Amino acid sequence: MKRYLILLAALMSVSGMASSAIKTNVISVRQIKYITIKGSVTDSANNNPITGATVSAGGKTSVQTGLSGYYTLAVKVGSTLNFTAVGYVTQTIKLKPGQTVLNVKMNTDIRPLNEVVIRGYVKRNRDQTTGSSYIITGKEVQDNPVGNVRELLQGRVGNLNIQNNVGAPGVRGSVNMRGLSNYSVNHKDFTGGSVRQAKKNLPAGILEKVQIIDDYGEQASRIVAPGSESYNLINENPFLNPQTTPLSTFATDVDAASYTNVRRFINGGQLPPKDAVRIEEMINYFKYNLPKPSHGDPVAIQTELAAAPWNPQHHLVRIGLKAKEVETSKLPPSNLVFLIDVSGSMNEPNKLPLVKTSFKMLADQLRPIDHVAIITYAGYVSVALESTKADDKQKIKDAIDGLGAGGSTAGAAGILTAYKMAKDKFIKGGNNRIVLATDGDFNVGPSSDKDMEQIIEGESKSKVSLSILGFGMGNFKDSKMELLADKGHGNYAYIDNITEATKSMVNEFGGTLFTVAKDVKLQVEFNPAKVQAYRLLGYEDRLMAKEDFNNDNKLGGDMGVGHTVTALYEIIPVGVKDDFAGSVDPLKYQKPAENKITNKSPELMTVKFRYKEPDGDVSKVESVVVNDKPINTGHTSDDFKFAAAVAEFGMLLRDSQFKQNAKYEQVIALAKNSKGKDDDGYRAEFIRLAESAMNMAKASEVSAAR
Repeated sequence: MKRYLILLAALMSVSGMASSAIKTNVISVRQIKYITIKGSVTDSANNNPITGATVSAGGKTSVQTGLSGYYTLAVKVGSTLNFTAVGYVTQTIKLKPGQTVLNVKMNTDIRPLNEVVIRGYVKRNRDQTTGSSYIITGKEVQDNPVGNVRELLQGRVGNLNIQNNVGAPGVRGSVNMRGLSNYSVNHKDFTGGSVRQAKKNLPAGILEKVQIIDDYGEQASRIVAPGSESYNLINENPFLNPQTTPLSTFATDVDAASYTNVRRFINGGQLPPKDAVRIEEMINYFKYNLPKPSHGDPVAIQTELAAAPWNPQHHLVRIGLKAKEVETSKLPPSNLVFLIDVSGSMNEPNKLPLVKTSFKMLADQLRPIDHVAIITYAGYVSVALESTKADDKQKIKDAIDGLGAGGSTAGAAGILTAYKMAKDKFIKGGNNRIVLATDGDFNVGPSSDKDMEQIIEGESKSKVSLSILGFGMGNFKDSKMELLADKGHGNYAYIDNITEATKSMVNEFGGTLFTVAKDVKLQVEFNPAKVQAYRLLGYEDRLMAKEDFNNDNKLGGDMGVGHTVTALYEIIPVGVKDDFAGSVDPLKYQKPAENKITNKSPELMTVKFRYKEPDGDVSKVESVVVNDKPINTGHTSDDFKFAAAVAEFGMLLRDSQFKQNAKYEQVIALAKNSKGKDDDGYRAEFIRLAESAMNMAKASEVSAAR
C-alpha cells in the first residue's frame, strides 16, 4: 500500500499568504476581550511533558508546547481550546470564566493510524483510499499566523510529526510523515531519484528526514539526513595463509536481521550503510534444501566445492548445516515472556503497532501447554500480564492491544525483570525464553553495549534464552540487538513489515522459538599442499580462538527447529597467483623455521563441528572431509549458486576490497538461474532487490561523474 505526502505549489503559496497575514492582519482589541492562557501538556500515563503538541483556539490561533511541555497563548474570553499531538487523543476544553491556567494530561491514542493523503491545489473530493484523506485549502489557513509550511501543517494532519528547531545545539527541525512513497515540491517528484538532488530542490528548512513506504509490503525508509542508527564496524576477514594459520574457528549464526534491514534501505531508495551488510546473515535468510539429520542427530552437515563466480581461478566451498525438523505437537512446553519496549521512540506505525500485530500472530501459534507473560518498559517497568496459559488467547491479545508508547527507555531494568519472571516460572525440560521487541534505543540506566553484554552474560547460565525482534528505523540500534541475541543464547530478526512478521512468527515459528542444538561451532583445517590462502565470507563478529572450539565454556551459536546455516570459504589454490598476500621484510634476529609441505593427501580441508543438546553441558563433535575435486559450475546445486549470488551481492553492497570481478549483472543472472522452487517468493524478491540496487549504484556513479 502506498501513502503519499504531496506538497504542491499551492501549499508553498499558502505559506506566503500566511506570512503576509502576519504583517497586515491588525486585530482591534477595543470591542473584543483577550486573555493570556498558560499551562502544561503532559502524558497521562507517565506525566512526561509532550513537546510539540499544538494548542489552538478555533483553528485561528495556535502555539506549540516547548521542550518542557509548557505553552502560553492569547485567546478570546470564553474560547474553546483544542489540544492535539501525534499519537495522542485530541482534547477539546472550553475555558471557564476568569480561567488563566489550564494544565492538560493527554491519553495515548492506541487506534491504528490511518493512511494519509495531503494535497494542496486540487478539487475537494475524496480520493478512494484505504485510509483517510486530509485536504487543506488556502482559505482554511489564510489567517493562520505562521511563517512557513512546517508551522502551517502542525497539528492539522494525523500521522504528520513536525519537530520545530528549538535552538538546541545539534538539533534540527524535521517533518516526519510516517508512511510516504512520493514527495513532490513545485511539481518536482523525488520518488526513487537522487537523494542529493532532492535535498537541493527542497525548500530551505522544510525537510530534514523522510520515512517512506513503497510498493513492497508495509514499511521502508529513506534517510535523507543521517539518523542515529548504529551498526558495529565490520573489518572483513582477510585471506590467510594455512602454513601460518591452518585453523579457522567460528560460532554459527542463524540470524537474518541484516537481510531484512538491507531490504528496508533498498526498498526506500537508498543503498545501505556498508556496516549494515553482514554477508552471513544475508545468506542465511534463505532456506536451502539440505539433507535432514539421521540416527537421531540434531544436526547434519553437507559440503560443496566449485569455482568462485567472481574469480573462476579461485575455489568456493559451501558448508551447510541442517537442524532437525520437529512437529509442533512434539515440541516441549514453552514458558515465554514477551518483553515489549513501549518508550516514546516506539511511537511510530512501523514500531509498536507492528509489534502488537506480530505478537498476536505469535500468540495464535501457541498451544494450551504453553504459558505467556507480558512485561513492558519505558521510563519504568510494568507487568502487563502475569504468566497466563496460552489457550486464553483473548486475554493475551487484550493485554497486547492495551499497550501504548511514551516516555524514556529503561531497557536494562526491563531485561532483568523479564529474566526474573522467566526464572520464577521456569519449566524444567521446557522452552524458557524471553522475546524482546525493541528498536534498541535504551537511554535510562545501564544502556551501552558493554552494559548490556555484562547483564546478559550474568544471566547466561539461567538456561533462559533471549530472542530479539528489531523494529523501526531512524534510531535503530542494530549493534545492541545483535549483541543481546548473541550473548543471550537466542536469535535476532528484524521485522520491517507484516510479511516479515508472518515469516518469523508463523512460517518459521519452530525455528524462531525452539532450540534443537546449542553452542554450535565450526573449525576448519586447511591442507597447505592444496590451499595457498583462504578467506571466510562473513561471520566477522563470530570468530573464535582455535582453543575455544574444544572449550565447552565458550558459547557458540544456537540452531532452532529446521534451521539451516551456510558458511562460504573462498580459496586460492596452490599455483594460482595470489593478489592479496602482502610481503614482510626478513626477520633480523631469527630465521623462520622451514616448513616443507610433504603430504600428498587429496584432501583440501577437514570440517569439524561441535554442538550440545538443548539441556546438555557437554558437547559432541563430528567431522567431514572435503577432497580437492571441484565440480563444474554448471553441475552445482541451485542452493550453491544462489548462496554464491547472495554473497557476491553482499560484497558489492559493502564495496568489498575482495569483490574482484563481482558485478550486479552477474548476481542477477546467477540468482535467476538458481531460483529453483520458490513457493514463498523470497528468491524472486532478492532478484528484484539486486536489480534495484544495480540501478541505484549506476545512478550514483553518474552523479559522482558530474
